[in-house]
Amino acid sequence: MLEYTGIRVRDLERSRRFYCEGLGLRPGSEGRMSAGGVWAELVDPESGAVLELNFYPDAPPYREGDELDHLGFRVRGVAETVARLVRLGGRVRIPPFEEDGTRLAFLSDPDGAWVEVYEPIAPDQPPTSQRVE
Repeated sequence: MLEYTGIRVRDLERSRRFYCEGLGLRPGSEGRMSAGGVWAELVDPESGAVLELNFYPDAPPYREGDELDHLGFRVRGVAETVARLVRLGGRVRIPPFEEDGTRLAFLSDPDGAWVEVYEPIAPDQPPTSQRVE
């Protein structure tokens, strides 16, 4: 299920004001990425749709048009989904890993747009790399 859209921003606070004050989105969760970036969710109070703002302080400059960071999809079975997407022309950019109770991976679609697939990890569920006997 398409869960949210993540865009890169140059100034997190400026973008937050633009989308909240200008378009009525409301602040949601936020946090730091293990790769050093910062993310902030903005939620549409009517539809519940989420726009994720992604700020990478040490990232190289980018051109206008590079703002789409990634599309986020919640899935069942990250490893299986990654394998299926690779067979369909996707390219693994960041292999599956676990962070903050979530298993996730990043791929690019056949045209280069980044896609995140993720699933929550149940506390009693072993990682998919381990067999349950």
